Amino acid sequence: MLMIDFDKLEGLSNFDNILVTDANGIIIFYDLADLNVLRELDSRPEEFLGKKITTFYRNLSDDNSTVMRVLNGGVALCNVKQQMITKKGFVIESVSSTYPIKENDSIIGAIEFSKHFYAKENIHSLDKYAGHKVYRKNNTIYTIEDIITGNPKMEEIKSKINKVAQTNSTVLIVGRTGTGKEVVAQAIHNLSDRYNKPFISLNCGAIPDNLLESTLFGTTKGSFTGSQDMPGLFEQADGGTLFLDEINSLDISLQVKLLKAIEEKMIRRVGGKKNISVNIRVISATNEDPEWLLAEKRLREDLFYRLGVVQIDLPLLIERKEDIEVLLHYYMNFYNDHMSLYIEGVEKDVIECFRNYNWPGNIRELKNAVETAYNNVSSNVIMIHDIPNRIVNFRQTTKYLNTGTQITSLKDSVENYEKEIIVSELNKANGIIAETARRLGTSKQSLKYKMDKYKLR
Repeated sequence: MLMIDFDKLEGLSNFDNILVTDANGIIIFYDLADLNVLRELDSRPEEFLGKKITTFYRNLSDDNSTVMRVLNGGVALCNVKQQMITKKGFVIESVSSTYPIKENDSIIGAIEFSKHFYAKENIHSLDKYAGHKVYRKNNTIYTIEDIITGNPKMEEIKSKINKVAQTNSTVLIVGRTGTGKEVVAQAIHNLSDRYNKPFISLNCGAIPDNLLESTLFGTTKGSFTGSQDMPGLFEQADGGTLFLDEINSLDISLQVKLLKAIEEKMIRRVGGKKNISVNIRVISATNEDPEWLLAEKRLREDLFYRLGVVQIDLPLLIERKEDIEVLLHYYMNFYNDHMSLYIEGVEKDVIECFRNYNWPGNIRELKNAVETAYNNVSSNVIMIHDIPNRIVNFRQTTKYLNTGTQITSLKDSVENYEKEIIVSELNKANGIIAETARRLGTSKQSLKYKMDKYKLR
C-alpha cells in the first residue's frame, strides 16, 4: 500500500512545480511551470527523466538535497528555502516541500512541490515564467518520435529535420493533405532551441482574406470600427515558431507584406504607426507543387525563395507502402491507450485491404480508418466489417478483370494504361517533369515515383 504523510501537506496551491523520484533519487515524473529552467539545466524535456536529481547542480549532494534528505531520513521537509547552482553557473532559489512515498513502511520514492525564483543577475536572461504550465505545453503535441516510418525516404527526411532544427532558416514543407506537414513543423520546433517558446499555427486557407492581415499582424484601437489593440500571430509567436499552412491560399497583395515582415523581422499592426520587432522562425507548408504555383502566378517568386531556404517534400502514403501496416499497429496502440477498450489483433483480410487501398487522404485517413474500426468492433479483433466500406469496396473492385480467355488482374491493367499515358504526356512535354505533372494533374514528386516504378528514367 502506497502512503504519503498527508497531515503535513499544506499550502501546496502556492507551488508551481511537481517532481517525483524513485528511492535512489532518479526522476520519474515532473511538471514544471517554466520550461526555461530546463534550458538553464542544459537539458531537454525528454532528457530530464531518468537522471538523479543532484546531477543537475554544482552544489547539491546526498547530504544537502531536500529530496535525498527525505529519501534517507524518511521525514517530510516543508517550506525549505534552497539555493541551487546549475552546471552553467545559473543561480536558482527555491522554496519546496518534500514528502516521502512509502509502501509497507519502506521508502520507495519522494514527491517534491516547489516554486522557483531567480537571482537578480539572472533575471535578464529569462522571460520569467512562460505561459506553459505543464510539460511540453508550448502549443505542440508532436515530436520527431511521432513520425512513424520504416521507409528509407522518410528516414532521410527525419535526418534532415534533425539538421534544420539547429538553424533558424525558413522551411517550406510540401505535401498532400494528410501527409503529416504539421507533425514535421512541430518536430522542427521541439528539436530547436525555441522549444520553450510558443509554436503558433495558422491555416491560411481557413481565414477569410479580409481578416488575414489583422490575424497575422494585429490591430490598433481605432483603426477601423470596433477595432482594439490586439497582437497578431507574429507577436504571439515571438521567440518561437510561426507555422503557416496552405501558404498558397494567401492573396498576392498580402504576400508582399509577409515577405517584408520575414526579411526585416519587423511588423506593423493594422492602423498602427510604429514598427514592432519580432524574433520568430517561419515554417510554411503547401499541398500543391510550388512550381505550379509559380507558373500560375499564385505564389510570388521572391516569397518562395524566402520561405523555401530549406524545402521538405513529403511522400504520399501509397509511396511508402511498407509503412501502412506499421502505422496500422501504431494507431491501434494509440487507441488502446485512449479509448475504453483494448483490441488485441487485426484480421489478415483487413491488413490486405489496407495494403491494397490507395489512401487518397494519406496518414490522416489511415488514422481515421482505425478509429472507425474501434467504434464498430464487437470483439477484441478488428475484422473486415469493422473498417470503412470504401476500403473494402476498393479491394473488391480491383481483384480481377476477365478479358476473353485470359484472367488479368485489374491492378496490372491499370498500371499498363497508366504507364502509356505517362510516356505520352512526357513526349508532349519534351521530357519536362514539371510540365508533365501539370498536364496529368498530379504532383511532381508523385510523377517521379511513378517514373521510377515503371523505369522511365
